[in-house]
Amino acid sequence: MQKILLKVRDMHCSSCVMRLEGLEDDLEGVVEVNGSYQNQTLEVIFDEQRVSAEQIQSAVRALGYTPETA
Repeated sequence: MQKILLKVRDMHCSSCVMRLEGLEDDLEGVVEVNGSYQNQTLEVIFDEQRVSAEQIQSAVRALGYTPETA
């Protein structure tokens, strides 16, 4: 398992967090997603054999957010 922390500056409310935490269901290999709109961060735990950090960031972008590696 691997963990990445992303800065998501355009995450402004709890609905944003819920939407992004849905990546756990949408991306095979994502084990856990924890977001904080107060800190504008998204922590993702994933199986690097099944999904890459780049794929996760692309999925975040597809939802309309701008991820940056923290």
